[in-house]
Formats: sequence, structure tokens, C-alpha cells
Amino acid sequence: MAQSSTSSSSDQYRPFVPDEVQMPEFTWSAVVVGAVLGIVFGASSLYLVLKVGMTVSASIPVAVLAVTLSRIASRLLKVRRTTILENNIVQTAGSAGESIAFGVGVTMPAVMLLGYGLDWTRTMTVAILGGLLGILAMIPLRRAFIVRMHGRPGEPGKLLYPEGTACAQVLITGEKGGSGGRTVFFGFVIAFLHKFATEILEALRGMFAVPLGFVNRSAVFAGDYASELLGVGYIIGRRTASIMMAGAVLGYLILIPLISYVGDYVAGAVPPGEKPISQMSIKELRDNYLLFIGAGCVATAGIISMFRTMPIILRSIRAGLSQIADRSDAPAAVRRTQDDMSMRVVLLGSLGLIVLLAVYLAADVGWQSAIAGACLVVLFGFLFVTVSARLTGEIGSSSNPISGMTVATLTLTCLIFLALGWESAQMRLLALCIAAVVCIAASNGGTTAQSLKTGFLVGCTPRLAQWAILIGALSSAVVIGGTLLAFNAAGTVYSSKPQNLPQVTLSADEMRLLTESRRYADRDWLVWDNRRDPFVALPDEARRKQLTGVAAGCYLVDPETGRPGWLVDPGIMGRLHETDDGTPVKRDFDAPKTQVMGIIINGVLQRRLNWGLVLVGALIAVMLELCGISSLPFAVGVYVPIQFSTPIFIGGLIRAGVDSFTARRQAAALAEITDPEAKAAAEVEAIRKSETSPGVLLASGYIAGGSIAGVLGGFLNFHETWPKQLSAWGAALPTAGSVAAALIAFIILVGLLCFIGAREPREE
Repeated sequence: MAQSSTSSSSDQYRPFVPDEVQMPEFTWSAVVVGAVLGIVFGASSLYLVLKVGMTVSASIPVAVLAVTLSRIASRLLKVRRTTILENNIVQTAGSAGESIAFGVGVTMPAVMLLGYGLDWTRTMTVAILGGLLGILAMIPLRRAFIVRMHGRPGEPGKLLYPEGTACAQVLITGEKGGSGGRTVFFGFVIAFLHKFATEILEALRGMFAVPLGFVNRSAVFAGDYASELLGVGYIIGRRTASIMMAGAVLGYLILIPLISYVGDYVAGAVPPGEKPISQMSIKELRDNYLLFIGAGCVATAGIISMFRTMPIILRSIRAGLSQIADRSDAPAAVRRTQDDMSMRVVLLGSLGLIVLLAVYLAADVGWQSAIAGACLVVLFGFLFVTVSARLTGEIGSSSNPISGMTVATLTLTCLIFLALGWESAQMRLLALCIAAVVCIAASNGGTTAQSLKTGFLVGCTPRLAQWAILIGALSSAVVIGGTLLAFNAAGTVYSSKPQNLPQVTLSADEMRLLTESRRYADRDWLVWDNRRDPFVALPDEARRKQLTGVAAGCYLVDPETGRPGWLVDPGIMGRLHETDDGTPVKRDFDAPKTQVMGIIINGVLQRRLNWGLVLVGALIAVMLELCGISSLPFAVGVYVPIQFSTPIFIGGLIRAGVDSFTARRQAAALAEITDPEAKAAAEVEAIRKSETSPGVLLASGYIAGGSIAGVLGGFLNFHETWPKQLSAWGAALPTAGSVAAALIAFIILVGLLCFIGAREPREE
């Protein structure tokens, strides 16, 4: 097999596996392993996006594991070692899980903010349709973005696809004998054990908090000893991590103390709060004030990031349309490495998506609204998949502003619905479903583009790679929906405390409008979720004002007396921190970006937005952009609790130190190269080493191990006694409750990342 040519002409590019070479590629073992890895990394990504609102690309660790698992199976089972093209299929199918998880985690929990329960069928349907749309929309763009725009760093009009290029180099290095799988596995095991000891056994403290009394009572600096967040910080780098930490400092060490200071001199409640600020805890200050400021900041930052890329968006649309229209230069006999899925599949698949969406939505909103919604999905979907595919080629998957595209889709959809007078609860749900499908499609479209770039470089058959990512997306979509429901159900708390229940009695007319029932505590209850406003059918004179003051939530109502008996507090975005018997409840899932979706929908279609606080956040984002600072990571820092930003910041600082150390080593080598072609090749190699360095692989292991342990902890909550037994064992250990032990364990994680990150990659 010939090594890749460095020619700048994409037409003359010769991949690692030339076109004329035939070898096993699309095998059942490769597809199954890829789908399983996609499910594993999808679950870990879902955990992360619910916790801090962000994920990192899973492509590189999946590529490393594909090579490593191939070697292990060959040695232990004495079977044929998989080919590089089979490993590419594993990487392609396995990468889909992370992109599906991000879209699902950002959007679908918002159904609870609209007064609906999480539904596996709805979540799975949205995930499948979004995944399909992302792949179908990317197929006609492959030749334009992947083939024709292939080139060297710095060459105008070329798309590098950094993660896709790095994955290709991992696969090529693995074919030659190198591997970094041990580093990923080592990081996975260390992080899994640390998270298990922290979250499940509770043998180590999970976080620290330092009150800053010299500021005021509401200033607290906190940090989470989370291995997965340490890994996220290392991968996203110092600049992004620092900007995110700056947002946390503004939110939790400036704005909340400032609100507290001013509020202490105000006797009454300050809207939207319902009690005096002087009586509020830090969490109540965040929920009543900072949340709206952060939401305005996140939404504005997302829209700005999209407008900043408007020239790219317009070029992408033109390129995509011309690629679909211009098929005249396609050769009569299609070469293996240029064999795409048929355009007939794209067109029929898109038409099928419209029909399926319309049929699925018609039961809730009627045929007219369902068809309109389906057409909006396809329109926005093809638009933002084109944008996402182009942006990932320029700035990489981790920097791709999918959130901004989702906010833009949701805002435009809500404004269209508002103009049409579609403001009911069903229409609010329809707007969310449209944004969810588009979000998943854009996320999966970017991942598909990266995977197709990897395949282009190694010499895969595009049609087979497209089928692989389709299978990976479908398998992940089925499982991730169930995982989301499990996360929510495991942390759901039922409370009958009077202070958590509205002191009202529903009339017979009102109870007749509650059509949903639920069995709990050995009896049947009526479900009243006032966020859906079930009493809208009553005439205005029959609607009681005292019901409008009830705290938003889901209540179980006694069908005989009409009095609420239980508050159902969800595991995702829940507000209770202990059960009625005083048992602490872990609240890991604030789902920051999800809450923004709910605020936009209710704010536009129900006119409930607290515009004063939201505009403060919007102006903060504008100010940052005027200073030349990316506002999106800053906005996320304002929104998520400060303890989550701290380990990310530490990880970013470690990456800065490691990069500085390795840059000096690489600069000396580059200075000795005088030939421009050789220097360009060396620069590409430097990028590859940075993206696949031992530190990045260890950080990927940290993310996967810590997240999977968190997933396991969530599932254990379904058992009545296991969590208590495990925490009792952990409490008996001498490290339980020790500040020093928790700090030492975290320092070990940091030290390993520093040491392994600074190590020279081994090329065998």
C-alpha cells in the first residue's frame, strides 16, 4: 500500500489504501463493535451534557480503541487481525453516539419544562429522525467539502477537519504497529475507580467549598473533584477553560454576592423571587436571578456565534446546492473511493422523513401543523447540517456552535408560531421537537463529516462508511433515549411535605380536565402539571387567580378531595436536595442548555420572559464580543454551578503547561527544516501529535471512565438497598469525609495528566 501523497490537488490525492486495493471493510464484527462503543461513549456524553452542558469529540478515543481491541482479539482469540478499513468502520459507527447524545441531552429534557413527561418513544423518534437527517444531508456535500476542499494547513479555501485528520493518523499508525490504547484504558480505569469511590461508595469527598466571608454571606468558591471534568478541561485547552472560569467568577463571586448585598436592604420580595432576598440561599439566588441572566447570555452568545460565521454559512449553502445540482462531472464508472450513497436515497429519504414526522406529530397537533413542522425540520436541518459540516472542517467538532444553531432554530420557529397564533401547549411541544431534530441533525452532520474525512484519508468506501454511521446513529438513538429516562427516574423524588405542596383544592370542573393518572404509594392519583396549563379550556371567569401563584411543577392530586398529595421532583433539573426523611439527594443534572430552551419557548409563546434579567445577560455577551472574547464558553460558565467550572479550568491549565513544554521540543525540530513541502508536512504531523498526544488519550480515558461510573451510580439508584449498603461500606473507610484524602486523590489525577501529557508519544 502506498503512503498518502502530499499533493495539494485533491483530485491527485492517493489515500493510504489505494483505490485498486481490495480488503475486508464492512464486516459484522466491525459494525457491532462500533455500535457498542458508540453506545458507551454516547452514555458518557449524555452524562456530561446534562451535568455541564458540553461534550468533547469521541472520534479519537474510539479510533484508538478500535486499533487496540483488534490487537487484543487477535492475540487472545487467535483470529484474523482487522484491517485498517474495518477499524475505520468501527470508528465511524462509534462516533455517532456522542453526537446523538449531545442533541438529545440539550433539547429533550425541556419537555418537562413544558409540562410533559419524558417519553421513550418521543425521545427515540426524535433521535432517530435527527440522526437520519444529519447523514442524508451530508451525503451530497461529501465531494464538495471532503474531496475538493482537501489541502494543507494555511492553504486558502481548504478544510482540514482536525479530528478527522487525527483519527486517520491514529488508524494509519495502528496499521504500522503504533497504538495509544493502553493510555486510554489506563485513564478509564483510574477515573472509574476514583468516581466509584467518590460518588457510589462515598469514601472520598466529592467537592470542596470555601466561604469567602470577607465578601459577604453569598460568596462561596467551590470545586468538584471530577475526573471527567478534568479531562474535558485538558481537551478543550486553556483559553476556552479560562473563559468558562471567568464566567463562573462573574456569576458566583460577583453577581450573586452583589444581588445579595443589595437585597439585604430591601424588605419585600424582588420579582421574579417570591420572598425577600435576605432570606434566600445561594441556590435560590441562582434559580431566581442568575439563571435568567445566564440564559440571556447563552442564547445571545449562540446567536452571535452563528452570525459571526454567516459568510461561511452562505458559502456552505451555495456549495451544497451546486453539489446537488451539478452531477455532470461524475465519472461513468464510479471508483471504490468515490462510491457514495445514491442521490435517490437522499431525496427519497428526505421525503420519507417529512412523511414520518408528519404522521408522528399529527396525533398531537393535527395534520396542518404537523406538515408545517416537518417541512421546517427539513428546511432548517439541511441548512444547519451544511453549516455544521463546513464549520467542523475549519474549527473542529468541539468548537462547533451547535447550541447557537439550536437556539436560532427554536427562536425562529417560535416567532413563526407566534405570528400564526400557535401558542397552545401542544404547539410549544412541537416547537421543541423541531429544534431537537435539527440540533441532533446538525450535531450528527458535523460528526459524519469528520468520519468521512477520516475515510477519505485512509481510503475507505464512502457508501459503506455512510451505512456504518447510519447503523451507529440508529443503535445509539434507541439506547440513549432509555438512558435519559433512567437518569431522570433514578433521581426523581416524591415529597408530601406541606411546604412543597400548593395549599389549594381543585374543583370538580378542574379535575375533569386532568386526563392523566399515575399510580403511586398503592393508589391512583390525578397528574396536575401547571406548566402545561390544563385549565386553559375553562372560561376566563371560571379560572381562579390563586392557581396562578402555584410554584411550577408536577403534582399528584387526590381524585376524591382535589388536594395535591405529592410533588414529583424530577432527577433532571430537580429542585429538592433531600427526601422527606432527610436523606440527601444528589443533583448532578442541572442541564444548563436545556433550561435555556424552556425559557425561550415559554418566553416567546407565553410571553413570560423576565426580559430585564435576560437582557442583562444578552448585553454581557455583546460586551465580551466587543472585547474580542468568545462569549459562548463564558455564558456556560455563568450558567453552570461554579464547582463544575473549577476542574475544567485546572485541566485547561495543565494542557497549557504541557503544550508549552512540547512546543519548545517541536520548535527546535521545525527550525532545522528548510524545504517548504517538508515543513508543511511537519506542521501537519505536529497537529496530529497534538490531537493524539498521550495527554489527550489519558484525558479521553478520564472522561469515559468518570462518566461511565456516574452512569452506573445513576442506575444503582433503581435498587432500594444497594446504594445505602455501598455508601455504608464507604463510610466505614478511614478516608470517608477526609478533606486531605480527597485532595490527595485529585492531585494524583492531576499529576498523572501532567506526567503522561509531557511524555513523547511512542511511534513503534
